Amino acid sequence: MSEKKCVNIAVLTVSDTRTEADDKSGNVLVDRIKDAGHHLAEKQIIKDEKDLIQEQLKKWIASSEVDVVIATGGTGVTGRDITPEAFEELYDKAIPGFGELFRMLSYQNIKTSTLQSRCTGGVTNGTFLFALPGSTGACKDGWDQILVHQLDSTHKPCNLVELMPRLLE
Repeated sequence: MSEKKCVNIAVLTVSDTRTEADDKSGNVLVDRIKDAGHHLAEKQIIKDEKDLIQEQLKKWIASSEVDVVIATGGTGVTGRDITPEAFEELYDKAIPGFGELFRMLSYQNIKTSTLQSRCTGGVTNGTFLFALPGSTGACKDGWDQILVHQLDSTHKPCNLVELMPRLLE
């Protein structure tokens, strides 16, 4: 069995109101990332402004110290929810199955309310980008049921980590 590889992950909380003191969803992700043996590269809280979100994403995408960005917040359908647009404009390739799988799994817990989630995933310049809803439950579901497995280099039959060396081909 091959040794598990540590992945460098940045966490982005998108919110007009959250601070480090009350960022429960961001902290859920940080705790789970560390518990899985990965490295927290950085954590930021950014307001629901597309330019600010993209500015931070571009810094992380350009950094050799960040393999994956996981965001929480701003994926709903109200006027200030612009995280999917901010992310999707930067994708080299979308990973539509991420949002589809998340909503399928989320349906088990919140039934048809999952249709309000516009979570999204993609890859840009060799960096995986994932945007989850802002609730702690959604962050737990997204990590525990999808990302913890796909960011585990020993997960079979396949995982995203094994693709990382080939993303820039």
